[in-house]
Amino acid sequence: MFDIVVRGGTVVTDGAERVADVGILDGRVAALGERLAGRRELDARGTLVLPGGIDPHVHLAYPQGPARVVSADDWQTGTIAAACGGTTTVIDFVEARADETWMAALAARRAEAEAAAAIDFGLHMTFHRTDPRSLAEVPEVIAAGVPSFKFYMAYDGLRLDDGELLAGFEALAAHGGLALVHAENHDVIRHLVAHHRRAGHTHAAFHPLCHPATGEAEATERALALAAIAGNPVHVVHVSAEAGLAALARARAGGQAATGEVCPQHLVLTDAVYAGADADLFAMAPPLRRDSDREALWAALRDGGLDFVVTDHCPFTRAQRRGQRRTPEFRRTPAGVQPTAPEEPWSATPPSFDRLPGGGAGIETRMALVHHFGVTAGRLSPSRFVEVTSAAAARRFGLYPRKGTLAPWADADVVLFDREREVAISAERLHQNVDHTPFEGLTVRGWPRTVLSRGELLVHDFEWVGSAGRGRFLARGPVAGLA
Repeated sequence: MFDIVVRGGTVVTDGAERVADVGILDGRVAALGERLAGRRELDARGTLVLPGGIDPHVHLAYPQGPARVVSADDWQTGTIAAACGGTTTVIDFVEARADETWMAALAARRAEAEAAAAIDFGLHMTFHRTDPRSLAEVPEVIAAGVPSFKFYMAYDGLRLDDGELLAGFEALAAHGGLALVHAENHDVIRHLVAHHRRAGHTHAAFHPLCHPATGEAEATERALALAAIAGNPVHVVHVSAEAGLAALARARAGGQAATGEVCPQHLVLTDAVYAGADADLFAMAPPLRRDSDREALWAALRDGGLDFVVTDHCPFTRAQRRGQRRTPEFRRTPAGVQPTAPEEPWSATPPSFDRLPGGGAGIETRMALVHHFGVTAGRLSPSRFVEVTSAAAARRFGLYPRKGTLAPWADADVVLFDREREVAISAERLHQNVDHTPFEGLTVRGWPRTVLSRGELLVHDFEWVGSAGRGRFLARGPVAGLA
């Protein structure tokens, strides 16, 4: 007798689809079959039964830039929103202060998450310095369950130059670490920002002009070359343009151990938004690109040139983008989401494009958007949908088969996805702690109806029924190539 039986849905994994029951025992998938008996049954007829989504690139409670503006979703609100959107695992980042060791920063970040997260989580370490003490910490960080390290090629206080990148890559190669790279050309960005500021340009429409696709492509090519010299696998984060995609494709064709990810905003939106009245709400790096880039990204996602979809979820409210540093609270009323009174004054006029906190909100809408614009639109099969929203990330980041599949002994992270449910996306109906969404007004077909994490019901009939603080840290082992 199983604790729970998910009855009669179309079970979809990265390799197959079939109508079956899913038997859950002690928080794990125990069996797939027919006429299974359980103490509790969930009727899944007419739904896709999917492994819980995995979003391995989020920034919760993230202090950004010199002003240290903290992203609006913390570990509680962000992981509740993720679960309501069908995501049951996230991987966030550790960023040590200048006077803080990586291990101390990791311990603090893990404790912060364990106190509030509603779903399971892992962590990446930010590799933002190459002093002897930090390089010596690499094996200790990996032994603590964090084998993936993020490298920035742009932005003061975070970026490393080519020599530092090479030193970092070599340290990871020696100990089984994986390099994640934010590929932009720092000097190109600085040059173009200075040019436009001298010309008096301050509108957010100039933001994408200072982050050109050619700069992303050049940095991607350079990062891949350095990783090849070091003999280390590399993962390129948020690929946004056809030119950067081509650099990744060339490296892979040559046999390099390299993977890449893409965000829903780059699959769904284009740079046309920067001509609108709310252009400042779309400040993100890399920025939104042309329609031809969007189509190239979809083709790569379909054919395997890109491996999976992440959100880079790093939301800021209108007030935060326009001068308020603190994260405002929101309350839900029959009239929708209402902000409390701002704690600091803020301007209705956005600051100059180069002073905007960068990032977007997407942790709750990722799976619905990929299903609608991928599966419903005929670009992706249901099995490929599971691959790019769950299984491939589980493999790349050392979580498979505990996560990313529905098979015996996997964690019972299960999503009953109602493929016919139509939802008009709006900030008011979402659980994200932010007063806008980049996808406002889009109607999608397909939304998670029921979500379980380790056999525990978090979402039922589209309503949150779970609790915060139950998420567990997922320790991961050293990386070996692209296994």
